[in-house]
Amino acid sequence: MPVNANDPRVRRTRQLLTEAFYDLLEEKKNIYSISVHDIAARATVNRATFYAHFEDKFAFLEYWMTEKFESIIHKRLPVDAKLTSDNLRILVQTLFDFLFRFRQYITLGDRQFEPLFETAMQKKLYQLLLHWLCEADVEGISQESVEATANVISWGIFGSAVQCSRDPHQEKTDTLIKNVLAVVMLNLAPYLEPT
Repeated sequence: MPVNANDPRVRRTRQLLTEAFYDLLEEKKNIYSISVHDIAARATVNRATFYAHFEDKFAFLEYWMTEKFESIIHKRLPVDAKLTSDNLRILVQTLFDFLFRFRQYITLGDRQFEPLFETAMQKKLYQLLLHWLCEADVEGISQESVEATANVISWGIFGSAVQCSRDPHQEKTDTLIKNVLAVVMLNLAPYLEPT
């Protein structure tokens, strides 16, 4: 039976599981060695409760990464932020920074989880861009075109950030961010609100 993510009990249980995972990660220093049993025991819930919320460890890790990435974005951008050049700059810089830090903490054993984490981040980026583009409500542009734009732009930003995070050099990163922003802003010009 699916759980209602808005139910306070569900949020509390997920918070317990997430906090338990953070504690275990501090102790064990890698994701690979943390089991569902470890997470449930540390959160003082049984494994059945864990599985009532998440299909498996991979579903939990996707949720964890999405929440982590979303919280970083919300620390830098207000929830009601609109699509402006300044907010776009903050979003792109946040993604590059996040991926750079993320790579520093991934161990060799954790590399198997990279595609899962990257997919979760890209999906969140897409959702945010789609939300911004839909709010702009530009006349004469179909919903399909808006969705395609959000998809292409989110993958362009994300792909550039992933590539850069694999070979980070500060000068190169700063230049790449400027170039990515120039291309993105050119393509999103009809949607951008004046600042």
